Amino acid sequence: MSVFTTVTLAELAHWLRGYAIGSPQDLRGIESGIENTNYFLTTTQGRFVLTLFERLRPAELPFYLHLMAHLSGHGIPCPKPIADLQDAFLGELNGKPAAVVTFVRGRPVLDPAAAHCARVGEVLAQMHLAGGTYERRLDNLRGPRWWSAVAPEIYPFLDAERSELLHGEIRFQGLHRHDALPRGVIHADLFRDNVLFDGEAIGGVIDFYFACVDVLIYDVAITVNDWCTTPEGRIDPERLGALLGAYQAVRPLTDEERAAWPMMLRAGALRFWVSRLYDFHLPRPGELTHAHDPEHFRRILRHHIELSPAPLPAVG
Repeated sequence: MSVFTTVTLAELAHWLRGYAIGSPQDLRGIESGIENTNYFLTTTQGRFVLTLFERLRPAELPFYLHLMAHLSGHGIPCPKPIADLQDAFLGELNGKPAAVVTFVRGRPVLDPAAAHCARVGEVLAQMHLAGGTYERRLDNLRGPRWWSAVAPEIYPFLDAERSELLHGEIRFQGLHRHDALPRGVIHADLFRDNVLFDGEAIGGVIDFYFACVDVLIYDVAITVNDWCTTPEGRIDPERLGALLGAYQAVRPLTDEERAAWPMMLRAGALRFWVSRLYDFHLPRPGELTHAHDPEHFRRILRHHIELSPAPLPAVG
């Protein structure tokens, strides 16, 4: 469980005087997540989610909160930020920036079938289209510049083989530019635990706190690397076909995106291998924390490199 900042019901009751969502009745830490402190919050008026932001700066947070408001206003199933009595989405609780969002129904599907992947591909494409009218901008804070900056802190923990792989892939990604690829708002973390299914439908897409403006096909690759891979790090063709087919039924990929597909798969795997290595070897102190196994994304990256998959064919 990831709870870095403890909040008591008494502290919360005082803070919630600035909102019109009732008095707190229950507060429970949420197990998933390693970046923020998250609680399920029950008040006299309903259920919500309270987030205290541990790493993100207050100047960055309006991008994420207003993005969720924008997407929910366009029919995307995602949490909607709750404004306080001063009409602000962002406050401060126990010395940390904090926000309350609506509770969305559903549970993660951790062993997805092709049908689940199709729903995810569809909603991802819908998010990309809806994000086209979002005016705020924020660069990817976990992009190539970040990979290069944190790698020297990670190398001392790696053996020669893993160090060589990490160094070589960072160098490979740095040799390519993506100026011809469509860009826009991306979720950048659409993993299985960030999509809640309510029956056969998606009840909610959550955790937008890695969202940014970047290459859209990169977001698709990140999603495929989680939803369509086996525990051994291999791509399952049926799930891949379902996700990409549903995505392209809403937003067809360009020729340039299809050509860049192999590189984007590798970039998505590298990004999460680096972040998991960093969190595993250089953890932050917290009351209750959970770090994911870095080896899963090393296997995915190695598989992508060895296969050297061909560009995606056109659909139609």
